[in-house]
Amino acid sequence: MTTNSVSVALCTYNGSRYIEEQLKSILDQSRAVAEIVVADDGSSDATVEIVRRVAAEYRVSGHPAVVRLLLGGGHGVTKNFERAIAACEHDLIALSDQDDIWTSGRLERQYEEFHARPALTLLFGDARLVDENGAPLSAALLDTLEVTKSMRQQLHAGNAFGLLLRRNFVTGSTVIFRRSLLQAALPIPQEWVHDEWLAVMAAATGQVDFLEFAVTDYRQHGTNEIGVRMPSIRNKVDRVLQLRGSRNRDLAIRSGLLAERLVSTVGGAKGLAAKRKSEFEIRRAEMPANRILRVPAIVTLAVRGSYTLYASQGRADIIRDLLQPV
Repeated sequence: MTTNSVSVALCTYNGSRYIEEQLKSILDQSRAVAEIVVADDGSSDATVEIVRRVAAEYRVSGHPAVVRLLLGGGHGVTKNFERAIAACEHDLIALSDQDDIWTSGRLERQYEEFHARPALTLLFGDARLVDENGAPLSAALLDTLEVTKSMRQQLHAGNAFGLLLRRNFVTGSTVIFRRSLLQAALPIPQEWVHDEWLAVMAAATGQVDFLEFAVTDYRQHGTNEIGVRMPSIRNKVDRVLQLRGSRNRDLAIRSGLLAERLVSTVGGAKGLAAKRKSEFEIRRAEMPANRILRVPAIVTLAVRGSYTLYASQGRADIIRDLLQPV
């Protein structure tokens, strides 16, 4: 492992249309990456061939980056990123999705933050939303995720854990973190998305902050593995009225896995907070189908302040729990 050198964990699937531009945006950064670990999850198009060609072109030109390919399919997003991350050999690891373009100077800006702040564990940034052709859309990523001014102030003040315990707003393609995080974060539970898990584990074990800077063009198209939805009143109403389905059960499972990991690795106040978050989500998952019969549990949780501390939308989720149909 080389101190203060940067590895990139890049995951590919079918999507050869964008991969060349993506790779070149990484390799053309003003600060050179040391390696790119490309984990291909069984693509059946020209993706792997393009990766090999671009890597060869840059190697011939004298670029110092080593590009390594991990082949084999059937992993899924989380486990494919996990194997890419685990294979990275350097002190700092950046995440990258195959269809997003790194902005000029992104790596230099993020590297400088880590160099100046030895205690910093994970740093994420904003992103410019673009369409499938790279044309800018109307909003920045953190705006669409409703990261408010107050939340941004809390992040800069070092209070990321409480925010991330409620909900994730960290997008993997904007992230760079210290490899030391992997000691606590791996293995990543299959039930979690890799970037959500890494962010909350970094906040629990170290420091998380962000840059008010678009570090990537985040492409939105019909085949995104994970995309974003523009905030609107209609979306919020739809969220309240959507069927409960498996959502609450899944939240209970995920929060239980987090509590189990943090109680065993961190303990203290953060371990206790994760345990109480788990208990809160279990209580919500166990609410009866009949809306009237949900009221006592909802009132109890509201009085305790659990919605404020642990629900993704805070006290607004009281309305969701009252109204959501089964």
